[in-house]
Amino acid sequence: MNFNASRNVGPSGAIRKAKRVSDVAAMGTPAPNPAFSPTAYSPGYAPTGPPPPYQESFQLDANQDFNTHAPADFGFAGGFPSPMTSPAQISSMLQQPVVQDMAIQYGNQLAAQGKEAVQRELHKFVPVSRLRYYFAVDTRYVIRKLMLIVFPYTHKEWMVKYDQDTPVQPRYDINAPDLYIPSMGYVTYVLLAGFMLGLQHRFSPEQIGIQASSALAYIIFEMLLYLVTLYVTNTSTSLKTLDLLAYSGYKYTVMISSLLAGLLAGRTGYYCGLLYSSCALSYFLVKTLRLQLLSGSQGPEQPSYGFPNPPYAANPYSDAWDKPTPGGTKRRVYFLLFVAITQPLLCWWLTYHLVASPPGEGAGPAR
Repeated sequence: MNFNASRNVGPSGAIRKAKRVSDVAAMGTPAPNPAFSPTAYSPGYAPTGPPPPYQESFQLDANQDFNTHAPADFGFAGGFPSPMTSPAQISSMLQQPVVQDMAIQYGNQLAAQGKEAVQRELHKFVPVSRLRYYFAVDTRYVIRKLMLIVFPYTHKEWMVKYDQDTPVQPRYDINAPDLYIPSMGYVTYVLLAGFMLGLQHRFSPEQIGIQASSALAYIIFEMLLYLVTLYVTNTSTSLKTLDLLAYSGYKYTVMISSLLAGLLAGRTGYYCGLLYSSCALSYFLVKTLRLQLLSGSQGPEQPSYGFPNPPYAANPYSDAWDKPTPGGTKRRVYFLLFVAITQPLLCWWLTYHLVASPPGEGAGPAR
């Protein structure tokens, strides 16, 4: 690179801008750029020249048979089956602890989901959570309850015990209704009826189904009759439908005891046992249901049409607030007497044809 300072001064003494001069001889002549000449290409023909480095030439063998070669391995890792794994390899893989644990966990999840689905659909039709209360019994409760039904005259306390707002379980309260004794009594009655028919040479396999279906039909008819009576008379009680079913099922105890008496002493023993057990059952139902039926009659009288504000309704702490409603009390008393009378009649209707008749009389009709 050469620099001449005198060339920067003009004729008038003005300083010109310095210029840089390249020494071409010192730096050398630059090499010219290579000319780009693309290969001629014609449509329909492959470009000339060697293939790129990343491509490989491939030749198709005209004599190659594509149906006789074994399938290639598609890169399955070791320990996992390829599409052509033998049954022995699959069996050995399924016996691995990891695979078995995964299968167990998956099965447990499916079982839990199925159980939840069944419970969800079952709760729509059957109150399972409420049924658990009626079957929460033990042996001591069952024995005491049976003694109470057969000998109720010495019992003094009939009030159902409550834990805050819910009644205690039957195993802790002898006065609480249950469904265990009625259900077991129903099964025992059917079996005892078949046994007594067999002693009288009147048994047939169809008789078991007839006795079971007739007893079930009568209990359903009885429940419908009670519910319709409460609805028509506009009687509000604290009794639930399952409570009525439990109290209606206690008659099987009377039926079984009467049949056993008839089995031991004939028709005379049957009617004596039926008379005593029916009176005991009626006494038990009156004492038990009286507190639950008549408890709803205490309270303020409903306002009648034309008198929307009775004088005692403004003060809930006055004595008039505890005044019972005459109409409601009478309806509850009538319903109580209706239940107490229909139970012994149903006991007689379902059992009298099972007792052996005296030698001079014909056997009762079989239902």
